[in-house]
Amino acid sequence: MSTNSNSTRYESINQADVPKGRDGKHKKIVTEILNDLNLLEADRALKIPLAQLPDSKENIRSALNRATRLRGTEVSTSSDSDYLYIWRAGKRSSDHLA
Repeated sequence: MSTNSNSTRYESINQADVPKGRDGKHKKIVTEILNDLNLLEADRALKIPLAQLPDSKENIRSALNRATRLRGTEVSTSSDSDYLYIWRAGKRSSDHLA
């Protein structure tokens, strides 16, 4: 630490080199999920093996929730002991009674 009044107490770096929030750990899987959801037909859900997730299903759900809130998109999720299921929220056509 320098005693010069014009120097900063802490080291500085270029802003371009600053890590961008949560862009690293979950960005790839969340981007892949959102891309697949965009291609998904109505009444279909993604079925993702838990063993293929890079983190716990809870952490992936949280990251997905943050990303979809920022985009104004609603998704629903469910899981069992082997899979994480994700689909676009809203009424399914099978919910409508004739």
